[in-house]
Amino acid sequence: MRAVIVGCGRVGATMARALDTAGHEVTIVDLATRSFDRLPAAFRGSAVRGDGTDEDTLRRAGTEGADLFLALTEGDNRNIMAAQLALEALGIPRVYAKVNDPMRAQAYAELGIGTICRTTLMADALLGALDQPGGGEPSIREGAGHSHETEPAEASSPGEAAPAAALAGTTPAGATPAGATPATAAPATGEG
Repeated sequence: MRAVIVGCGRVGATMARALDTAGHEVTIVDLATRSFDRLPAAFRGSAVRGDGTDEDTLRRAGTEGADLFLALTEGDNRNIMAAQLALEALGIPRVYAKVNDPMRAQAYAELGIGTICRTTLMADALLGALDQPGGGEPSIREGAGHSHETEPAEASSPGEAAPAAALAGTTPAGATPAGATPATAAPATGEG
């Protein structure tokens, strides 16, 4: 599987490492070169410095033809913008955006963008630790009914969590190996 991740913060770097270790082709995009320091030395994927909400940057990163796109920056709006570009302009079949607001997570999932809601994830984890029932809101939602969906058997209904195996990518042309600084890098302002 080929995966593109926008945001090399703690979550993005952890996902990049896990997918890379599992043998997938991973490209990670972030505004700040220093963010790539979170990646392990053994990371075999590509690190591209640039704005994940910019279509040209995503194309330069080799996003077209990817199987999975994860927008995992700290900003809901930035994540939704990047995910919408991946879904609408680049035709990525599986797109997820990290969204903190549960209401927005539901709304964007209904518009076709899969969402991961950190708020409900944390609340459910704490409730579970206290031996209490979960909050009832799903933490991971599949994007519903988008025309780019290619694997309907794996897609779940808008209110169900995505299968863990579905979130389980080779180095695109023009991408920069982790730890290297691309000559055409965008200014660093910190994305992840």
